[in-house]
Amino acid sequence: MKLWFPYSQMANKTTRFSVVKAEGVYLYLSEHKKVIDGVSSWWAAIHGYNHPALNQALQEQAANFSHVMLGGLEHQPAQELATKLVEITPSGLNHVFFSDSGSVGVEVALKMAIQFWRNQGNLAKTNFLSLRHAYHGDTFKAMEVGDDSDFQQAFGHVLQKGYFLETPAGGFHAAAAALQPDIDKLENLLQTNHHTIAAFILEPLVQCAGGFRMYSPLYLQAAKELCTKYNVLLIFDEVATGFGRTGKRFAADHAGVTPDIMILGKALTAGYLGHAATLTTTRVFEGFLGADYDKAFMHGPTFMGNALACAVALKSIELFEQEDYPEKVSRIEATLQEHLGTIRHGSIREVRVLGAIGVVEVTDAKYLEGFTDYAVQHGAWLRPFGNYVYLMPPYIIQEEELKQLILVISNWFTKFN
Repeated sequence: MKLWFPYSQMANKTTRFSVVKAEGVYLYLSEHKKVIDGVSSWWAAIHGYNHPALNQALQEQAANFSHVMLGGLEHQPAQELATKLVEITPSGLNHVFFSDSGSVGVEVALKMAIQFWRNQGNLAKTNFLSLRHAYHGDTFKAMEVGDDSDFQQAFGHVLQKGYFLETPAGGFHAAAAALQPDIDKLENLLQTNHHTIAAFILEPLVQCAGGFRMYSPLYLQAAKELCTKYNVLLIFDEVATGFGRTGKRFAADHAGVTPDIMILGKALTAGYLGHAATLTTTRVFEGFLGADYDKAFMHGPTFMGNALACAVALKSIELFEQEDYPEKVSRIEATLQEHLGTIRHGSIREVRVLGAIGVVEVTDAKYLEGFTDYAVQHGAWLRPFGNYVYLMPPYIIQEEELKQLILVISNWFTKFN
C-alpha cells in the first residue's frame, strides 16, 4: 500500500471505496454504485459536488494565475475575500489572516494570543483554557487545547496542556439556572488563573469531532463577559460550525457576541480547496503594530491567500446569500427533528439535532460495527466514529434524499431488535 490513510491502522484490512465521480449530493463509486453523501466530505462540501458556478470561478481564476505568495505581493481575490469576511462575520472582526487548513488556522490564533500579550510585555500569559472533549485540530498547539485521547494518545507525553472545563450542561436549550454552575466554575477558574491564561478557546455551541456535544448560547454570552472582566482573549473555533451549519451563518450569531479571534475553514471554500481564515478585532491587530519588527506577527504559510481558494470562497459565499441557504438549513433541521428524532432503540443514548447537524449517540461503539459497509450497500455514505453516527449533509440535499439517509440509520437499528 503506497497511500497512507488518516486515522487508520494500516496493518488492518479495511474496506475503502473508490470515488470516480461526484455530482450534487452523490458520490459515484468504482463499484458501479452511487451513494448520497451524508457527511459533506468532513462537513465542507456545503453546495455538494461539481457545482457549475464554483467550477467556473476556479477556471476563470486559473486562467489568470493560480497562486502567488503574499510576501511582498498581493492580489484582488485575497483582498476581496478579506473584505467580504469582515462584512459577514460578527461586528468588530476587522482583520483577516489566511492560512491553508483549519488546524493551521487554530495554530495561528493561538500564536496570535501568546504574541499579543508578549508584545505588551506580559510573558506570563502563555496558557490556554478550553473545554473537555474539545477537538481543535491535529497540529501540536491545536492538540494541546484539545481533549480527545483517540487523536492525541501517541503524543500525550510531549503535549503541554493548559486548563479544561466540562462542556456546559443542559444542551442547546438549557435554562440560565441550569447553566449557572458551569458559569460559576468558569469565573472561579479565571479569577484564580487569569494572569497565566492567554485565551479561552472553544467551538461555539457544538463540539463536533468531540462527540457533537451541544450547549447553550447563554454560555457564550457569559464567556464573553467573563473573559473581558478578567482580561483573557476569547477565541471561537468555527472551522466546523461556520457558514450555516448550526442554523445561523455563524454559531456566534446565536449568542450575539463577538470573540476577539475567530477561525474559519472547511465550508469556507465549499470543499474545493484547503484554506482557512483567522479573524481578529482591531484591538488584537493593533497589538502587533509598532516601530519594532519583532512585534510583527511571525507566521506565513506558503499558500495563504491562495487565489484559487479565495475565488471559490467568494463564489461560495455568493451562492449562500443569493439562494437563501439559511432557509435550506432550516428545512434540513425540521426534517431531522421530525424523522431522526423518532428512532428508538435500547442501544441509543440520545439523539441530538441543531441546524444541519443530526447525531445518534449509542451506549457502545459495538452497535455501529459494520455500519459504513451497510450504509454503502443501501445507497448512503455515512461514516460514524466512536459512539456516534451523524448526519451533516450538503445544504442542497432534497427532502427525499435526506429521508433516505435517515431511513438507512433507522433500519440499521432494527437489526438489533
